[in-house]
Order: sequence, then C-alpha cells, then structure tokens
Amino acid sequence: MAVLLQTLDPNASLVQRHLWLIALLGWVRGSRLDASTSVLRVEYFLDALDARPSKRAQMQDWWRMLITDLDLASLLSDYGFATRNSFITELIERLHGKLFPSTPETRDGGELFALALTRAGDAQWIAALSPVTRARLAGLLSVPAAMPIASSQRPLTHWQNALIEAITFCTSQIRAAGFSPDLRLRMHFTTRESNPFHTLTACFEAVRDAWLQGGDAMAEMALFRSQLDLCRQATTSVYNHLDEHGISMDLVFRLRQIRERMLRIRSLLDCLLNDSDHQYSARLLSQMAGLGLEQRSIGALLLASSSVLAAKVTERSSETGEHYITRTRAEYVCMLRDAAGGGALTALTTAGKFGVMSLGLSAFWFGYLAGVVYAVSFVVIQLLHFTLATKQPAMTAPAMAAKLQDLKQPGALELFVDEVTHLVRSQVAAVIGNVVVVFPVVIVLSLLMERLWGLPMVDAHHANQVMESLSLFGPSLLFAAFTGVLLFVSSLVGGWVENWFVLHRLQSALRYNPRIGHWLGADRAMRWAHFMRQQISGFASNISLGFMLGLVPPILAFVGLGLDVRHITLSTGQLGAAAASLGWGVLQQNAWWWAVACIPLIGMLNVGVSFYLAFRVALRALNVGREGRQQIYQAIRQRLRRAPMSFFFPAREDVPAAKI
Repeated sequence: MAVLLQTLDPNASLVQRHLWLIALLGWVRGSRLDASTSVLRVEYFLDALDARPSKRAQMQDWWRMLITDLDLASLLSDYGFATRNSFITELIERLHGKLFPSTPETRDGGELFALALTRAGDAQWIAALSPVTRARLAGLLSVPAAMPIASSQRPLTHWQNALIEAITFCTSQIRAAGFSPDLRLRMHFTTRESNPFHTLTACFEAVRDAWLQGGDAMAEMALFRSQLDLCRQATTSVYNHLDEHGISMDLVFRLRQIRERMLRIRSLLDCLLNDSDHQYSARLLSQMAGLGLEQRSIGALLLASSSVLAAKVTERSSETGEHYITRTRAEYVCMLRDAAGGGALTALTTAGKFGVMSLGLSAFWFGYLAGVVYAVSFVVIQLLHFTLATKQPAMTAPAMAAKLQDLKQPGALELFVDEVTHLVRSQVAAVIGNVVVVFPVVIVLSLLMERLWGLPMVDAHHANQVMESLSLFGPSLLFAAFTGVLLFVSSLVGGWVENWFVLHRLQSALRYNPRIGHWLGADRAMRWAHFMRQQISGFASNISLGFMLGLVPPILAFVGLGLDVRHITLSTGQLGAAAASLGWGVLQQNAWWWAVACIPLIGMLNVGVSFYLAFRVALRALNVGREGRQQIYQAIRQRLRRAPMSFFFPAREDVPAAKI
C-alpha cells in the first residue's frame, strides 16, 4: 500500500497510469480472492487517503487524467458486446484474445477494464461494497463534466454525462439492428408494420431533456420503457420465424446482442435517474466485471449461440426418432423385419470392406474407400426403409426427451417410463434383427465367393486378426464407446444439415426455381423437393457416419491416437467372414469365443453411449434440470425391478384390439 501511494503520479504517461491502476486493483483483490477482505482493503485505502490530504488531491488529479484519456461512454455502452454482429467474427476475436496478450498501452476503456478486472472475485467484492464505502468512493472520484450538455440545468458529473452518451449509443445500435433487413423481414407482420424502432431514439431524448431540465422524467421514462418492451417483442417474434424456417447462429447471436443491449439500457437508466446511494452503479460495474470473464470464454459463446440450434436439431431429430419406437407387437415384428433387411445389406458392406482391404492401399486411402462403402451402404438401407440398429439411439433420444416438457403433469413420468420400455425393446429388436441375419448371410457370401473364385471373403491370416481385434481382452470396448460418440455426432450433422436445408429454403428453390423446373418439369421438381425434404437428414447423417467410420481412425493414428471403431453389425459380419474362412475348427479356438462374448457388449456401448449423449443434449435443450433427471432415473429403476421383461418383449395387452 505504501509503495502504491508513493508511486502515485497524475503526470505519469498513459501506460504508467494504467499500470498503476492494474497494480492497485491487484492489491485490492489480494491473493485469497475473498470478497470481504477486498472490501476491507478498499476501506483501508480510503482511510489512508483521508489521513493524507495531499495524496487525496493527487488521487483526484490522477483520476481526472485517467477518465479524460479514456472514452468512458463507449466502455459503458459496448463492453461485453461483439464489435461485429457475426458469430464467426466473434469466435475468431475470442481465439485471438486467448492466443495473444493484450497491452495496457491503450485508450480503449474496454481493453483496460478487461486487463484490470480479471478474476471472478472482482465482481463479488464490487457488489459487496457497503453504502458508506460507495459514498466515500463517489466523493473521491466524482469529477464535474468537462463539457456539460448545453440545455442542462443540472450540474452534471463526468459519470452522468457518460451515462447519457452510453444510453444514446445503445439506443442507436438497437434502432439500427431493428432496421436491418435480416431481422425486419423475419419479424411478425404486426410488429413490422408498427415498427417501434422508429421512435425509440425520440423517446429517450424526451427522457433526457426532461431530466436535464430538472424534472423527475417519470412519465417520459414510462413511455421509453414501454417502447423498449415493444422492440423486445418485435425481436422475439423473429424466433417464431426461425422455429418454422430454420435456425441461423448468426441471427441468434444478433438477437441475443440486442436483448443484452436492452438490459444494459435499463441498468444505465437506473444509474442515471435513481442512484442516490450509488447502488445501481456498483451493480453495473459488478455485472460488467463478471461479463468480462464470459466475454473471453469460447465455451460460453458456443453454448449461448448454439442453444437454440441445439433445441431445433433436437426437435427435428425427435420427429425422425418417433418412427424408430415400437409400441405394439405388430410394430415390433416390423422392426425385426426391417432390421433383418439392414443386416442382409450390411453383409454386402462387410464384403465391400474386405474387398477394399485386399487392394493394399495406404491407411488414408483405405479409410476413404471404406468410408465410401459404408456411406453407400447406409444410404441404400435408408432408401429401402430398412433399419441399422446403431442409427436409432441418437434419433430416438430427442424423441424421448421431447416427452419431458410436461414432466410435472400427473402421470407424465409413468407415461415416460412406458416410452422408455418401448424404446429399449425397439433397440433390442433392431440389434437382434441385424446380428441374426448379417452373420449367416456373410457366411453364405463367403462360401459363394470361394465356390466361384476359389478364395473366401477373407484369408486365414486376416481371419485370425479379426478375432484378435474383437477379443474381449483387447481395447474393443473402448473402441465401441468411441463409435457411439461418432454415431451421436452423425445425428448432429443430420439435424444441422436439415436445419440448413430449411433455413435456405432449398425445398422451395427445388420446386419453383425456373431453371430447375424447366430441366425436371413441374411435377418431377415437386416430387424431388418433397423427397429431399424428407430424406436430407438421413442422407447427411448416413454419409457423415460412413466417412467418420472410415476416415477418423487413420486420421487419429496420424496424430498418435490409436482409436479404432467397433460397430456391432459390421463387427458381427467380420466375425462371420472369419468363421467361414477358418471352418468348423474355429469353434475350438478360445479367441473365437472371446470375440463372440465381446459382440453384445459392443452393441450395448454403441447404443448406450450414443443414446446417453443425445439424451443429455436434448435434456439441456429442453431445460430439464438435475432434479428432473433424478426423478426419471429413479422411475426407470423401479420399472426394471417391477417388470424387467417389458424392456425386451411387448406384452399382449400392447396389441390394439383391431389387430388381435
């Protein structure tokens, strides 16, 4: 403390004044990061200045020089907001801030504020200042406005002058955003016609003029607040358009910026009009200190900007996922049949993968061609309306979570557990259908290839390698969990691409674009538009999954991460090829039985990890809290104890009367 007072110099250079401020706030913060201790240090600093009038005068001169060199109004209006209304630009800016250090040699108040208040505890000790301490700080730091507003009949301080300018800046930015075509054309037509943004600036000027003339400005203030509410309703109506026509992260980012600026205006108004005890000023600075940490966080940006997109992807996935949930015996049998078809086609996929392997390509090109084989196979399964078991969980999890929106309603939790049982046995049916069919079909294909060309699908050496790679004692279970992550990611890709398709109105373009209509004809263009709208999500998720299964392992191997994939249906097919190559003697090998024992666990991890990740994202998108999740898990455990077989086979009473 003594060193700080000794080095206090109002005539120091700009950067030295800024360094002294950073050192002072560092001393106040201390090493314990305790708010009460920091408050005591502030009081001790004020006591030291009161005991030494010369130093107090120096401090006031130093403060006057500091705020003269900084644009305080821009700090109050812009700190915590992006300089450009673009998600990508803000992301790059935050990455830049993470990678490169900033300098106190600046006239930007925001940069200095971020350098001086760098810890989470800063917001706490500012908020914890007592009314007496706030009054003492205000008495020390209050400086008359250098150029007060000409029409003012009030003696303005520099702080009040900066507040008025900051509100003017925020109001102008909100007004400009409201006039931007990207937002205006997406607003509800009633709000667009009334357009409250037109008079927003005039309403604030009425508040400002009334207050400067010495009045309380309460009537003008009420009108301005109501106009702000109308602007908020207008921007909120844009979300309804996005829900129907697709989510844009840039638009969501801009809408959040507008909302935060409206909240900043309210805080600034409180500081200007109703802050005799400086409570609102301390609250504003505390909020800005906390906002500075969030402004530097990349995770906070991604979470805030992607939450609406996550909700929309969840909603679209839930619509698709409903088709994968069986509730009756008839639907259960249909699922078995569709899964059998998927298993038969996956046998061809297995043959294709071994065919690519026989080419002896490098790791990348083998992964690429294997990805092509996988992607083509998955798309064919989709177009033939067959089922691949591991594609279901990431789609069905959002469908399940969507039923939790009314969790507090009577009987809602029990109905949800009913849906869980339907889902689990649907997964069981799909896995059984895939595995039971792919294994014998691969054996038949291998024997047929041996009959026609004299060689089985895979030779004995590679057959033994397959069994070793699938051994329960190896890393197969880790790889199976990793494959579950890829399955989840592919569902996100599918939801994102479908949202992109809707956002850019490609269905309408395919149907009504003159060139496309001339080339395809009106009827065919309409059919193609409808087809692509229905299938685009499946195409994206299946193609992305295929290439991830093929390319991710060699790419990770290149950077030293030896992660591979283990997909239950493909692994079962490979095991069938190994059995066909080695013959009946394979049953006498321990490696065979350890590989067989690993197969169901691979399926459980594929399905379980994918479902868990998708379910957690869906719960977060639907704002289901920790207490709600605990109720769900407890209800599921109770059902498992009471009726365990309901998770595997549909009961007779599930069959509709018309189908008995």
